[in-house]
Amino acid sequence: MDLGLNGQHALVTASTGGIGREIARTLAREGATVYVNGRTVQAVDAAINDIRTSVSGARLEGIVANNGDARGCGETIALLPAVDILVNNLGIYEAIPFTETTDAQWLETFDVNVMSGVRLSRHYIQGMLKQGRGRIVFLASEAAIAPAPELPHYSASKAMELSVSRVLAELTKGTAVTVNAVVPGSTRTEGVRTFVQGLFPELSYEEAERRFVAENRSTSIIARLIDPVEVADLVAFVCSQRASAINGAALRVDGGIVRSIY
Repeated sequence: MDLGLNGQHALVTASTGGIGREIARTLAREGATVYVNGRTVQAVDAAINDIRTSVSGARLEGIVANNGDARGCGETIALLPAVDILVNNLGIYEAIPFTETTDAQWLETFDVNVMSGVRLSRHYIQGMLKQGRGRIVFLASEAAIAPAPELPHYSASKAMELSVSRVLAELTKGTAVTVNAVVPGSTRTEGVRTFVQGLFPELSYEEAERRFVAENRSTSIIARLIDPVEVADLVAFVCSQRASAINGAALRVDGGIVRSIY
């Protein structure tokens, strides 16, 4: 299936690893020029080199900026004034009991997870609306729908992303611009692998993952963590011309963890 992404210019925030890097890889494979974003030159260069080893002829550019604050978003916009596709992937999380969280932790999570997407979308959607086409995607989380008690501030920030995404979609009425949220379940990123292995250091990783899913994500229908590539495939489709009728949606790729038909 041709997704119609050839010649499109896509910015994927926090794309030097994890889900972000796989989104960048998939978009590049589909013919888009992808701007790989990270906080250091070394991380960006490493991600670009990795993607090029698997995607022959990949068109990649680096954007070194910390989009977790207003200054970094301004630097990104200055380096890249317009895009056809914006994937707001940047996010942080930390497991902390609610009563032990601080104001500073809540504000930092809000600034990084919510305001990074707000700041970048506020700029880029104007150009998209002017040209009458474009795609914005927010990477939310199952925690937006089924809040995790151990991740109170993260869960709240991801719920806000769903709201922001829908609000922006309302601005696109009558155009070929779409704004959607993709809602992954627990995904096998580098950080999650380390976390799971740390819970069960006496087990092999494969055994540790099976136990983690059975004990901590027992509602998962696929009974495993999601591969970042599986999330990236959905994001690429949502960014494509094939998804022109999908707008204002929250699309789950959660393996059935969330027990809901909506």
